[in-house]
Amino acid sequence: MANASGFFMPTIPSARNRISSTSIGVYRSGFCSDEGISKRVSCSSTVEGAENLSSGVSLSASRGPRLVSKGCKLVGCGSAAPDLLVSNDDLSKIVDTSDEWISVRTGIRNRRVLAGKESLTSLAVEAAKKALQMAELDPDDVDLILMCTSTPEDLFGSAPQLQRALGCKKNPLAYDLRAACSGFVLGLVSAACYIRGGAFDNVLVIGADALSRFVDWTDRGTCILFGDAAGAVVVKACDSEEDGLFGFDLHSDGEGQRYLNAAIKENEANHALGSNGSVLGFPPRQSSYSCIQMNGKEVFRFACRCVPQSIESALEKAGLTGSSVDWLLLHQANQRIIDAVATRLEVPSERVITNLANYGNTSAASIPLALDEAVRSGKVRVGHTIAVAGFGAGLTWGSAIIRWG
Repeated sequence: MANASGFFMPTIPSARNRISSTSIGVYRSGFCSDEGISKRVSCSSTVEGAENLSSGVSLSASRGPRLVSKGCKLVGCGSAAPDLLVSNDDLSKIVDTSDEWISVRTGIRNRRVLAGKESLTSLAVEAAKKALQMAELDPDDVDLILMCTSTPEDLFGSAPQLQRALGCKKNPLAYDLRAACSGFVLGLVSAACYIRGGAFDNVLVIGADALSRFVDWTDRGTCILFGDAAGAVVVKACDSEEDGLFGFDLHSDGEGQRYLNAAIKENEANHALGSNGSVLGFPPRQSSYSCIQMNGKEVFRFACRCVPQSIESALEKAGLTGSSVDWLLLHQANQRIIDAVATRLEVPSERVITNLANYGNTSAASIPLALDEAVRSGKVRVGHTIAVAGFGAGLTWGSAIIRWG
C-alpha cells in the first residue's frame, strides 16, 4: 500500500490455518517486519478530499484513510526444453568420464542441449505460452515481462523479443534480470513487489538459460553439469487474503565470484592489430566471455551453508515453521546439495521436488521447470506451500515461501 511519502507497505496474511496469526509487513525495498500488522492498512490520500471540495469542506480537513489491499498469487506455469538429449554415456565418448562417475557425484543422467535452429528465445516463448494458457490469460493481459537469464541472445537483452514473439500488442515493459541460478527467485520477488506496489496486475516471470554455449566441452568437471531449458510462471494480482508470497530472503557476496564465473576476456586474435600509433590501448580490443570456471568444492560448501540459513530466515519472516511447508524446491544444481539442504531442514525426501537427473543444471530455468512438471503431474496442488531457493554465480542466493494457486 502507499503512504503519503509514496512508499508501498503491503502485508502478507497468514497461510490458512497452519500458519500463525502474525502477518508480515514486506516493504517495497525488500525488508520485512515481523510485527503484527492488520491485513488492511490505511494510507493518507487526497482523493476523498477532492470529492468533497464542492461541498465546501477544506482539503486538509477532508483527508481520511483509504484502504488499500493487494496481494499476488501464482496462477500458471509452463516449461520447454530442447529436443537433443545428451546422456552420460554420450559424454563419455568425448571426455574421460562414465555414467556411474557422473550420476554418483551429481545425480545427473541426462541433459538437453540447444541444437540446429533452436534458440533460447523460442524455448522461453513456448514456456510462456503454456503458462499463459494455464492462467487463462491472453498475451495482451500481460503488464510486465521479466526475463531471468544470464545467457541472452542479444547483448542488450532478450525480453523485448519475447514480448514481440508472444504478440503483446499493448507493448508492455519487458526487460532482462541477470542473477544466474538465483535469477528466477529474484524475478518472482520482483514481480510480487511490482504488483503489491499497484503498478501491474499480471506479470510473466521467465527463467531461461543456455549454459551449454559457455561450457568447455573438454572439461569433465563442468561439461557434465549443465543443460538448456526455459520455465515460466504467471504472477497475478489478488486480494491480500489470497496472497501467495509469505516471506523471502535475498543475498549476494561478490567475494565468492572467484569460485564461479564466466569472466570477460580479450580475443587473442586482436593482439596483432596494434593501436595504429594512437593512444596506447586504443581502440579497445574485441572481447567475449570465457567458458564457465567453477571451484566445485567451494560452491558445494557455500550452498550447503547459506541455502538452509536463507530458507529458515524466509520461514521466520513468514511466521512459519518447516512443518508448514508441503514441498521443498531448490535450484537443481547437484543432488548432493539438494540432499544436504533437505537433511539440514529435516525435510523428508518424499517432500523434495527434483528433476535434476533428466535435465542437469539449467540455471535460472531449473526451479520453474521442476515446478511446472510437479504441477502438471498432480504432485503440487492448489493451496500447497512451497519453499523455493536459488543459489549460484555472483555469488547470489535467495529463497521464498510461496503458495501455489
